[in-house]
Amino acid sequence: MSNTDNTGSDPFTSSVIQASLVAAADEMFAVLRKTAMSPIIYEVLDVGTGITDARGDLVSSGAGIPTFVGVLDKAVRRILEIHGAETIRPGDMFITNDPYFGGVTHLNDVVVALPVFCGGCLMAWTASIAHWNDVGGRVAGSMSTEATEIFQEGLRLPAVRFFENGEPVKSVFDIIAANSRLPDFARGDLWSQVAASRIAEKRIRDLVSNFGTDAFLAALDDLFEEGERRALAGLAGLPQGTFSIREEQDDGAIWHASITIEKDRFAVDLRDNPVQRTAPYNTSRDGAVISAQMIFKALADPTLFANAGSFRILEVLTEPGTIFHSTGTAPHGYYFETRIRLYDMLWQCLARAMPERLPAGHFASICGTVIAGEHPDHGRRYTMVEPQMGGWGATAERDGLDAMYSCSHGETFNCPIEIAEARYGLEVAYKRLNESDEGHGLHVGGKGLSQAYRMRAKALLSAGYSRARQPVWGLNGGERGGTNGFSILRRDGGRSQHDFASGIALEPGDMVLIHTANGGGWGKG
Repeated sequence: MSNTDNTGSDPFTSSVIQASLVAAADEMFAVLRKTAMSPIIYEVLDVGTGITDARGDLVSSGAGIPTFVGVLDKAVRRILEIHGAETIRPGDMFITNDPYFGGVTHLNDVVVALPVFCGGCLMAWTASIAHWNDVGGRVAGSMSTEATEIFQEGLRLPAVRFFENGEPVKSVFDIIAANSRLPDFARGDLWSQVAASRIAEKRIRDLVSNFGTDAFLAALDDLFEEGERRALAGLAGLPQGTFSIREEQDDGAIWHASITIEKDRFAVDLRDNPVQRTAPYNTSRDGAVISAQMIFKALADPTLFANAGSFRILEVLTEPGTIFHSTGTAPHGYYFETRIRLYDMLWQCLARAMPERLPAGHFASICGTVIAGEHPDHGRRYTMVEPQMGGWGATAERDGLDAMYSCSHGETFNCPIEIAEARYGLEVAYKRLNESDEGHGLHVGGKGLSQAYRMRAKALLSAGYSRARQPVWGLNGGERGGTNGFSILRRDGGRSQHDFASGIALEPGDMVLIHTANGGGWGKG
């Protein structure tokens, strides 16, 4: 069939194309999971996959972390801004990890984007993002709590071509390998992302070949319009007005947000917030937008359906130079704690207005735990990157869920104990629900997690746990949940308590003890 066929307005054809694009994004995810080298990708699924149109507007997404999927369209648009659509050719592929060049998050999260050409015209992009174990920087695992500039956090890839005319740019691959403590893993995970983009590229080309350019573009237009219709319908069921919140953070800083809901507008105002820090707790404006997108989507249309049209009526206001819109060379290593805390604050703001609809607070931290060293059995270097699970808040109808990943994580899993012990050469001494009883109420908050790693060899630990001092919030009279934290129990009996730390030296026999919070209670018990 000609790729200029005029079947664009046929709703059945549009439905087939739209479903096929969703399937292609899911297939990307499956390829990435099956071919990656790192457990953080193939077990935890710390990835996101998606397809955008030629302009970088999100069309479809695969499984994975919702906040990662939200990166992909923004990364593609930044690549187009930097390079210009007129310079992009068939066979190009781009890579970025820098939040100031479309990476959005931090240097460990690597975006690969491939422009899809059909008949010489740019029709779409396929993109993925995945957490890499190590991209250099001050500490193994590349997440130093002591970083004051982004230069200290590892290799920056500023939206560069790493394929031209379908061939790899060897120098870029060499630079990546030379800047990682785990070069084999970096190469392997990179090629898995390349494979994921290529399979979706083939599916898109087949669609355009089978149904024609006009039909393909019409299907995208219909998809975006459906996303906007769904968002407007969901918005109509929300209370109108302006809702504000002021919240103290663990470090004593005061954050502010206001949310204005109108019949055709959902606006999040984050302008009145602290200036960016010379510490790795900043996020990009795009990162703040993703937090707003998540809360808006959960309220307006809590289904798997999501594309650029879903967010047309969302407005996010930020102030450059603040923690939610960092500029210059501010570091981003623990951006995820700032972003999840922002999402949690927006959630709390609206939960106060709609306590029957939203649950109480959850443990609200990624609790990212990085242990790096040499395997005691064969000496190969490893870097374990493990988010932790915690308690979710109770709702108006039931108790909270026990030991779940955070609201940022979506369809991710914990790394099985057997794999962790085999790959990293440490011992998981125990993994169980914690025994604390915070989060009482008419409905009780879910249980957090207690876990212990016992070291068999020397290693270095870096980790960041927020909500370490300010407990999880309860709702509608329910009691507060607990706090997150970790401690080091030395083999000689000494013990130290931490929330954010990096480069902690561990010796054989030392234990890392992890405690995550219970969720908040709902209603008076």
